[in-house]
Amino acid sequence: MTHRIVVLGAGYAGASAAGRLARRLHPDHTEITVVNAAPEFVERVRLHQLATGQHLTRRTLRDIFAGSGVRVRVARVTGVDVERRTVALDADEIGYDTLVYALGSTAADQGVPGVAEHAHDVAGSASALRLRERLADLDAGGTVLIVGGGLTGLEAATEIAEARPDLDVAIASRGGLGDWLDAGAQQHLAEVFDRLGIAVHAHTDVARVEATGVVTGDGRRIPAEVTVWSAGFAVHPIAAATTLTVAPSGQIVVDATMRSVSHPDVYAIGDAALAEGPGGKPLRMACASGVPMAWQAADAIAARLTGRPVPKVLLRYFNQCVSLGRRDGLIQFVTADDRTKAFHVRGRLAARYKELVCRGAAWLVSHPTLLLPTRRRRIDALAADGTARPSTSGV
Repeated sequence: MTHRIVVLGAGYAGASAAGRLARRLHPDHTEITVVNAAPEFVERVRLHQLATGQHLTRRTLRDIFAGSGVRVRVARVTGVDVERRTVALDADEIGYDTLVYALGSTAADQGVPGVAEHAHDVAGSASALRLRERLADLDAGGTVLIVGGGLTGLEAATEIAEARPDLDVAIASRGGLGDWLDAGAQQHLAEVFDRLGIAVHAHTDVARVEATGVVTGDGRRIPAEVTVWSAGFAVHPIAAATTLTVAPSGQIVVDATMRSVSHPDVYAIGDAALAEGPGGKPLRMACASGVPMAWQAADAIAARLTGRPVPKVLLRYFNQCVSLGRRDGLIQFVTADDRTKAFHVRGRLAARYKELVCRGAAWLVSHPTLLLPTRRRRIDALAADGTARPSTSGV
């Protein structure tokens, strides 16, 4: 018998977890399978670049996991039965003994009418490519409105404005522009937006999206030939349809080891999980959360399967990286629980730092067999149902 570990999703979190598990566990009694709807790893943090016509490096999952022992299934997940321990795919189903749920998130319409019909987003590669085609069709003087003033909105607005200076770009934000940043960073952000000619509609709620723009909560109309929706993310509804304990957001509630609080054979990581961070605050949806969550889950799974102490690592934040086009950026330093410090880096140095972070994250995912530790521990015995009986003999 073999202990079957199934990882759902191969974004930053899922791919990182699969690679780390392959380095931790000996393949004699373990089988690791990654299920992903697309055959390639998507650099989600670069999708605003893809939308403006830039080339992104192509990385197929089969190439990434070649030689690691990780199996790749290109299929869409349609459901999970946590009682039968099976995952329904678009053509068949697959069984598991340990499940790592990392299906991520997609753009959230926040209940605003017209978003699905009229807005674009950069939450996935397909939607980013659709936006790319739409932007390419715009003539000089065309109008683009980004809705949402978070990290995604700031990056999308500046990337589009820099790549297409012939367009009239605007952003609508529920709060002030970058109002979570320190004062100096806010000033730099305002200067960048002014330099790029981006109109700012601060403290603006969008009540409806139409084909020709948006209607605000106070009845004003902001015209736009293209509306880009970046007002938050929502998880896929699959987990909420199971008997797993989920939060009102649909995220799977997990403990400090990323293990489901209701089903010990299920782990959840990345945007799909509600995990407590420093100060009791939930970890935010971000690559900066997803990768450490993946490492935490993989190490806990390996420890429990091989009878070793479960590592206790406090997940924390250090900074928030914002690209403002290709030649400018902001690095806002934060406390462990993600509160803004009065210190930041800006300009070209920040842009280079952000680029190094993006490249580093992609490199870590793309080289699962080159990283330490590589000591693979065995599971000596398996129960009749394939569950592990911890090893007592070392490696």
